[in-house]
Amino acid sequence: MTLALIVLAAGKGTRMNSDLPKVLHPIAHAPMLAHAMAAGATLDPARTVIVTGHGAEAVSAAAREIDPDVHVVIQNDQNGTAHAVEQARAALQGFEGDAIVLYGDTPFVRPETLERMIAARAGADLVVLGFHAADPGRYGRLVMQGDTLERIVEYKDASDDERAITLCNSGLVACDCALLFDLIAQVENVNAAEEYYLTDIVALARARGLSATAVTCDEAETLGINSRTELAAADAVFQARARAEALENGVTLMAPETVYFAHDTLIGRDSVIEPNVVFGPGVTVESGATIRAFSHLEGCHVSRGAIVGPYARLRPGAELAEETRVGNFVEIKNAVIDEGAKVNHLSYIGDAHIGAAANIGAGTITCNYDGVGKHHTEIGARAFIGSSTMLVAPVSIGAGALTASGSVITRDVEPDALAIGRAPQQNKPGRAARLFEILKKKKEKDAV
Repeated sequence: MTLALIVLAAGKGTRMNSDLPKVLHPIAHAPMLAHAMAAGATLDPARTVIVTGHGAEAVSAAAREIDPDVHVVIQNDQNGTAHAVEQARAALQGFEGDAIVLYGDTPFVRPETLERMIAARAGADLVVLGFHAADPGRYGRLVMQGDTLERIVEYKDASDDERAITLCNSGLVACDCALLFDLIAQVENVNAAEEYYLTDIVALARARGLSATAVTCDEAETLGINSRTELAAADAVFQARARAEALENGVTLMAPETVYFAHDTLIGRDSVIEPNVVFGPGVTVESGATIRAFSHLEGCHVSRGAIVGPYARLRPGAELAEETRVGNFVEIKNAVIDEGAKVNHLSYIGDAHIGAAANIGAGTITCNYDGVGKHHTEIGARAFIGSSTMLVAPVSIGAGALTASGSVITRDVEPDALAIGRAPQQNKPGRAARLFEILKKKKEKDAV
């Protein structure tokens, strides 16, 4: 079936108290809009239309970064959900197929739920997504007669009997695209808010003898976000799901409630994740790896059998081969660490390639930035870099070479060579005592 997505993302999000458009606030390091678009993308839509308003330029840029082929339209006046969908009419002119309306601030609707909505279209002209609310509050109510959806009534327009209904409206609608816009053209703003409600299309369809039904989902899928408190709750929902899925997929989480996942974190089975690990976007951890406590990973790849941490930081471009070791207080950025290599403590490796089975001593730094540009360090297989070595890039250390502890290496080192780059040590007898005496007198003078 040919399908179009209409994603409503025009809200101001006043309760967010933010300059950032509401739908761009992140959940698990991705805008909530990205979550909604990702769910819709699983249906393989032929066309996706984003309806934006507040912060249109920023929302448009974010939407096109997610999907360069999206059509973006602007709702200049906030006149209700039917009015928002109406803005997509020109972008879908002549489109033949179904349309499904999603919301950029409702990020957790599952792809399986959307598929059930589309499947239900086989027996109904109009399909609405509903949920049974533990506390219906001010949600719109779905008025059903058997399997037939008769109408949707907003809380502010509902009678006492209608407010007693617990089946609530999520706002999502699936319908033939041409029929959707035909029905919208008949919507009037005669409600208490004087807005054009998308929900009114159900009664309009029924009045024309068309069929309507509802598909239900878990209330958690319909969580809408309008405040920082709700944003935090939504992130907690995502994290709970991600942790449960990781455990189900064979990942050991030693303290699940302390591990923070990004929206795209991939972890292979039999990996072990210790407490207080944070995954930023773009992380893949292969099967059998171990990420030790208090480590932070972002934009990196960790291969099978590698051990990272504790207290390690892997930044974008870090590529760890199998059986590598990255230890405590080590930072890796834009660097490839080959199989079996070790960077065990207190080191910074940036813009570098570390050869297989090389050993990087404690306190080693690749001095990769000269204040203007970044430069590369190459360390060959089986090389041994002594503790507190400064490698001033661009520089190359040959396979099997050794650098003496405390060296500053500014020139290439050939394979199997020993490089010593430190000034000769000089001892000055009695100088320490005299220097301390001078410093004490200066301190006393300064205190007066």
